[in-house]
Amino acid sequence: MLALTSVWTTILLAAAVALGPLAIDMYLPALPSMGESLSAGTGQVQLTLSIYMAGFAFAQLICGPLADRFGRKPIMIGGFLLFAVASVICALATNIETLILSRFLQALGGSAGPVLGRAAVRDIYSPREAAKIMAILASIMALAPAIAPTIGGFMVVGLGWPSIFLALGGYALLMAVVVAVGIPEPMHPEHRQSLRIGSLLRNYRAIASDISFLGYTLTNSLAFAGLFAFLSGSSFVLIDFLGVEPQHFGLFFACIVAGYIVGNLVAIRLGRQLVPDQILVRGLIVSVAGGGLMAALAVAQVYSVWTVILPQTLFMIGVGMVLPQTMAGALANFPHMAGAASALFGFTQMAVAAAIGMLVGHYHDGTSLVMAATISVCAVAALASYLLLVQRHPAPGFEPA
Repeated sequence: MLALTSVWTTILLAAAVALGPLAIDMYLPALPSMGESLSAGTGQVQLTLSIYMAGFAFAQLICGPLADRFGRKPIMIGGFLLFAVASVICALATNIETLILSRFLQALGGSAGPVLGRAAVRDIYSPREAAKIMAILASIMALAPAIAPTIGGFMVVGLGWPSIFLALGGYALLMAVVVAVGIPEPMHPEHRQSLRIGSLLRNYRAIASDISFLGYTLTNSLAFAGLFAFLSGSSFVLIDFLGVEPQHFGLFFACIVAGYIVGNLVAIRLGRQLVPDQILVRGLIVSVAGGGLMAALAVAQVYSVWTVILPQTLFMIGVGMVLPQTMAGALANFPHMAGAASALFGFTQMAVAAAIGMLVGHYHDGTSLVMAATISVCAVAALASYLLLVQRHPAPGFEPA
């Protein structure tokens, strides 16, 4: 097996964590055709996305404490196997109700990768080091979503939308093998926690009452919700409203992911001179600029592919700077129960994102206006959360000197 601090361990963790985003990004080009195939409306098809996020959020509250008791590896492997089975059910679905249910099951398994990947980084590194490693991990992980929509678009056209879920199931099986044979157990034995209900509730209460944790988690969740607003509305806006072909959707989506990678790389570079909170506030300002620009263009009814893609790319540069810092900051005070802290962090992130996604789907007006306005509001709210909570209660070592 590899050493825990090996660059290859980081790469493998990124590949494992990428399963969750892949289950979203790869099937985005298929949303309109799924609606036609299953005789479902836009709101019902969008619900397959939101139900995934809701299941993803709920499952983290379970797999985090389980991983604090039994270790990161067995829970992650079990999650990947469940994801693979649920993916096959998705591919065989003949109505929208079956697809929605199987997407929920898929989310229960897929949640293990991100929540335990974050916990593993906190197991291995100090808080300041973890911020840099999470930025590196995010950069590597973003390569998969960069190409996933393009692959998904061609699969929809050539093989039909069920082929996407079969491919996701195969990837999950591969990741189960990779984690089993390639990555050592990162959790320190002395950090094992009890599974007794009273103990779990005390742990969650201690985490939730930490103002620093709440600040970083809320800031992250609002920034991520802006990204999810785009994920929820982009296929309908770009394909149905602006006439982008499904097989070309991924090419435009790659611009968005490129912005996120640039933000990660900027965060890594700035990390040599600045503390995480200084990087965080700069990223939030960039996100507000991107979201505000898209909203202004939509209000002015300036509609084109590039009036959506370019502002969203700017927004994603900021998000790429924000997410690694907030992840590390939220977990900084909880090395002894990183699984539970990561679970509560992930639950909040996904619950907020799912709610925002349902709002975008429900109020979608056929143009980019609702999506753009939501992204802008999320960016401003994330900045407000930083100013009101994080700036007053920074994680140890994260505050400016």
